[in-house]
Amino acid sequence: MFELAPLLLSALILGLLGGGHCLGMCGGLMGALTLAIPAEQRAQRFQLLLSYNLGRILSYATAGLLLGMAGWALANSPAAMLLRVVAALLLIAMGLYLAGWWSGLTRIEALGRGLWRTIQPLTRRFMPVTSLPRALLLGGLWGWLPCGLVYSTLLWAASQGDALDSAALMLAFGIGTMPVLLATGMAAERMTALLRKQGVRMAGGLLVILFGLWTLPGPHQHWLMGH
Repeated sequence: MFELAPLLLSALILGLLGGGHCLGMCGGLMGALTLAIPAEQRAQRFQLLLSYNLGRILSYATAGLLLGMAGWALANSPAAMLLRVVAALLLIAMGLYLAGWWSGLTRIEALGRGLWRTIQPLTRRFMPVTSLPRALLLGGLWGWLPCGLVYSTLLWAASQGDALDSAALMLAFGIGTMPVLLATGMAAERMTALLRKQGVRMAGGLLVILFGLWTLPGPHQHWLMGH
């Protein structure tokens, strides 16, 4: 677990740096979910919003576990190298997107639209939201919304070659996305303004690009492991 700690921290940072994207992608949905809370439940709003997000994060972890099994199956095959290269390239694309230099990452969201068309009608069964379990289940469905940021992180997590590690990394990533989506009032405005500053976006994007380059297979991996 100690060896996994740097990767967990990286996943957490990826989620936090992607907060601006999350706000644009899920901010409207978060507002709609908030409005779906009946008036008599408004006193529980924070608990319900927390349940939404816990459900979403658990769906990320589930996806990490499932795809991580495929990564584990490929761990000792030549395909493992290809998976790692693709994961690294997607991380670089994510960095370019976060920095505002290239938005090609959003094109891969089309891969999940078929699944989302199947899942989306199920969300109506849990609205209006009248209890924490309903909010949790609704959030669990929401987590399958097509998202290039999630897909990139998911493939990177799966490239570690261990299903449980992959699930843990996606859990950490999901936790990293929570502050922006949970924040309310002045704190949300300040956080949003900070994440949308060009300097912050560029710094975050460069950090993710460097992480993608580090993920690429090569002699630098052996040097880093030795240190």
